Amino acid sequence: MTIQSGVREISAGTRRRNRALAVLGAVVAAVLVWVVGEPLLGNDMIIKTEGQEPQDLGVSAIVMFSLFFSLLGWALLALLERFTHRARLIWTVAALVFLAVSFYPLFAIEASGGAKAVLALAHVGVAAVLIPVFRATSAHVRR
Repeated sequence: MTIQSGVREISAGTRRRNRALAVLGAVVAAVLVWVVGEPLLGNDMIIKTEGQEPQDLGVSAIVMFSLFFSLLGWALLALLERFTHRARLIWTVAALVFLAVSFYPLFAIEASGGAKAVLALAHVGVAAVLIPVFRATSAHVRR
């Protein structure tokens, strides 16, 4: 890590490691929400969308979705860092908008209130891990 004129720069290896740990942490956060919500509190994570059979969201679905969207967020930040000096700001706004929009499907599915609450908290858990870590590891962090 070097500090020059109030700007802290971290090495690419450290950045990758921290972001990979954030992705892992986001997945763990989502799984922990699921564990508390389904097995411990007994909320059946069965959702139904119009025209489809009911689906039971097990831990594998939670892992898959949280991993996919975490990696997508990482890819977007990396892409922005290549093309703009405002990557951190643009990514943060995009992440917050994406979080807000991610709640929309909860209104379009048929599920118990408990299942919807678990899904909403899983979304928040993923964002609560990713947003601060990805912001902190942005290519140019101002002190």
